[in-house]
Amino acid sequence: MDKLTRYRELIKRHLLHIAELVNRKPGNGVETACAFDEDRDHYLLLRTGWQDDRRVRGATLYVRLRDNKIWIEEDWTEDGIARALVQEGVPKEDIVLAFYSPETRRHSEYAVA
Repeated sequence: MDKLTRYRELIKRHLLHIAELVNRKPGNGVETACAFDEDRDHYLLLRTGWQDDRRVRGATLYVRLRDNKIWIEEDWTEDGIARALVQEGVPKEDIVLAFYSPETRRHSEYAVA
């Protein structure tokens, strides 16, 4: 299996696992769903629904593959997907924390771009 195929599988498995865990909580009116665009390599974990009289919607996690690296565009999960990917063997040099500015990324242990 080539690197990008492996990355796709890791990302999808992680997002599906989070969605399954979150959706186990009974009927709070908010659903968590995954959206995968494998042709363009965009992977999202979305929340949608109603909580009391307030509309809930948005991306909890948005990851894409770009330039042979994993770009984490948005991550509102408790532990962060970057840590999970590293535990799965993805080198930190292949992970970009894109929700930080390029200047801030220079001070992280992950890739700048």
